[in-house]
Amino acid sequence: MKETLKVEIKDKLNLTVEEAAEYSNIGICKLNEILKKPNCPFVLYIGRKKLIKRKEFEKYIATAIEL
Repeated sequence: MKETLKVEIKDKLNLTVEEAAEYSNIGICKLNEILKKPNCPFVLYIGRKKLIKRKEFEKYIATAIEL
């Protein structure tokens, strides 16, 4: 059998929407709403798949909290 490696969220560069929701405690629907905005700085499209750039997402959350 092939052993699969489990990479922790803190070690990933890009997150799926589900991982980002778990990581940030923001709902999937709210994240999708934010990702649809044309000036979203942390979305990465791979074909139809949306990934979230973790470091940019962390910066976005930090600035949103300050507001």
